[in-house]
Amino acid sequence: MTIAATQTFPGPAWDDLPDVTVLESWPPPEPLPGVDVLAEAVVAVGPGELDLLPDLRLVANYGVGYDRVDVVACRERGVAVANTPGVLDAAVADLTLALILACRRHLVASDRFVREGRWERGWARPELLGRDLAGSSLGLVGMGRIGSEVARRAEAFGMRVIHHRRRDGLPLDELLRRTDVVSLHVPLTPETEGLISRERLALLQDGATLVNTARGAIVDEEALGDELVSGRISAGLDVFAEEPRVPERLLDLPNVVLTPHIASATVETREAMTRVLVDNVLAFLRGEPLPNAVSG
Repeated sequence: MTIAATQTFPGPAWDDLPDVTVLESWPPPEPLPGVDVLAEAVVAVGPGELDLLPDLRLVANYGVGYDRVDVVACRERGVAVANTPGVLDAAVADLTLALILACRRHLVASDRFVREGRWERGWARPELLGRDLAGSSLGLVGMGRIGSEVARRAEAFGMRVIHHRRRDGLPLDELLRRTDVVSLHVPLTPETEGLISRERLALLQDGATLVNTARGAIVDEEALGDELVSGRISAGLDVFAEEPRVPERLLDLPNVVLTPHIASATVETREAMTRVLVDNVLAFLRGEPLPNAVSG
């Protein structure tokens, strides 16, 4: 069987695959018959791309999120889809807490404050005052593996954690009204696209913080920009609707911390993700059930 990839992937597990053809561009400029497996990351795989790979039987997605893969179109053509869940939960939860701390304690603004020579008074008369994590409330929108890891870390900081998900927890609007920090941990689906709308952003308390390490399009980005420009809330954002484009008006705001989709970007996590991807491909090549099949 023939394996193609949109890029190479980090870590020693990548070498466990038989010969892999690394594509020079995506989508390929012409049809590639005979390709059975596609290993990909952060590319669209829909009907048009599938037409170019007429013999494809597996899309091995690098990452837990697969919103750019048209799973329905794949299923209609007999193409299986696999992802890499589980191994990135801790890293994403770590960055979530880092963004909460950065926003609530003004870490990035304080760093800039010192570097620009604006620190003029001693510690007893601070120019910047943050908010305690201990005793504050954290609302988790989504309570799967990553949300649960965030909850465990937040509780260690003394935060009171509440959550919303489809089957239990607080209603979403009530959670937004009641919490000091809101963190998003849901996949991007037709149901969650624009979930945090302009109307729901308006429910946040004055001084609240929104953290997004999930997907940018879950939030109405234009409405979020309006709230941040007003200074009413703060935000820690690792994801954006049209990456790598970031709304320009956010770049100079002191009340938003911006990171370039690095929630899973640790050496250990990215190598572990490669291990899972490779195990999915090897299982397919052996005719075995996929360890991490995506059902849709």
